[in-house]
Amino acid sequence: MTRKQTRLTIILVSLALVAAAAGLILYAIRDTIVFFFTPSEVTEKHIAPGTRIRLGGLVEKGSLLKTNGTEVSFTVTDGSGIMKVRYNGQLPDLFREGQGVVAEGAQGTDGVFVADTVLAKHDENYMPKDVADKLKEKGVWQEGKGAGP
Repeated sequence: MTRKQTRLTIILVSLALVAAAAGLILYAIRDTIVFFFTPSEVTEKHIAPGTRIRLGGLVEKGSLLKTNGTEVSFTVTDGSGIMKVRYNGQLPDLFREGQGVVAEGAQGTDGVFVADTVLAKHDENYMPKDVADKLKEKGVWQEGKGAGP
């Protein structure tokens, strides 16, 4: 084997090892990757119950219902779709009806989204970029006017 062939072999083996390592890393984190969807996208894409996602949109006014202890339910909308959310835990201080929210969890077989994490918008001018972009596409979000239809 010549020097040139040896060098090429080392480079090809190194590239194969890097590709294998990248593949193993992606395989290992596949269950921890969570995608962001609006209520209408969840319906359109027929996301299977139990699939872990992030659901974002606006908390529909008049939909917040507090039950026993820390269990709450509310509806998230993006202007064209709605999804009922159930959450058991302490809501963020900035959580309000008509405000932006991102809930992380999975849709149950009954069609209700069961959240294990709820994030509220930070202040009057802040909305998570993904949520704002999706709401802008739907024509619900308007710059400088805050969240709301």
